[in-house]
Amino acid sequence: MASLFFCDKAEGIPFIKYIPYLILLIIIVLLDFLALTTYKHRIFQMRTAVFAAIITIALQAWLVVDFIATYHDVMFRVPAVFPIVSVILNFLAARNIMADELMVRSASRLRPAVRNKKK
Repeated sequence: MASLFFCDKAEGIPFIKYIPYLILLIIIVLLDFLALTTYKHRIFQMRTAVFAAIITIALQAWLVVDFIATYHDVMFRVPAVFPIVSVILNFLAARNIMADELMVRSASRLRPAVRNKKK
């Protein structure tokens, strides 16, 4: 998603030229960075990944509405579909973070039982 700061939405129209797009891009990039760096707090990490995906879906819907409104005037470029890839990757990350959390919880549940048997 950070690459959209440097890409054009359409011919000569960058994403950052329109302030609401810029604000959404900043929020999405910050949430993705936060989800990437909070690996010790898996539930928070999963929630930020899902929240970033939801905001990215809103950005993509806005891009689709903008595309439909200017269908004959402007030709959109390939980076306009980057949010779709980001949503897929965010949901895959959230699913795997949840799997890790469940694995850690099941391992933590077994640890006291092993300690009691050794005594």
